[in-house]
Amino acid sequence: MRHQFHGHHLGHSSAQHKANMQNLASALFRHELIKTTLAKAKALRRVAEPLITRAKTDTVANRRLVFARLQDRDMVTKLFAELGPRYKARPGGYTRVLRSGFRAGDNAPMAYIELVDRPREAAAEEKPDAPKKAKAAKPEAGKKAAEKPARKKKAA
Repeated sequence: MRHQFHGHHLGHSSAQHKANMQNLASALFRHELIKTTLAKAKALRRVAEPLITRAKTDTVANRRLVFARLQDRDMVTKLFAELGPRYKARPGGYTRVLRSGFRAGDNAPMAYIELVDRPREAAAEEKPDAPKKAKAAKPEAGKKAAEKPARKKKAA
């Protein structure tokens, strides 16, 4: 029976679990979109969302509490300067988990976790690996064919 076993521990000791969540939360706040396993993404929501809620009111006590969790001064500054004011009117639900298939090596379910209401510039920068359309390649092939001189037929 699983009585009083709460949360996702992900097969680590508590120290490793805490360090993993610190690193994932810092990466999420830095990039606003990260790709990780589905289990880690779901566990990260329980860490990241309360930190954003704290960042909505900029006090010394809240900054100290957030720094105690993240241990990253730059991300604490970003939380209170950018992310807190951005989500000031939002009552909760600051993250979104999107499933993205399975990892090639061990078939683990993968997911993207992102901050909702990201600015359009950040969203555009994160999608450079979009596949190019085949239609764009066809006109280039036509140009190359047009540039070549026509061959003369040999007389038999």
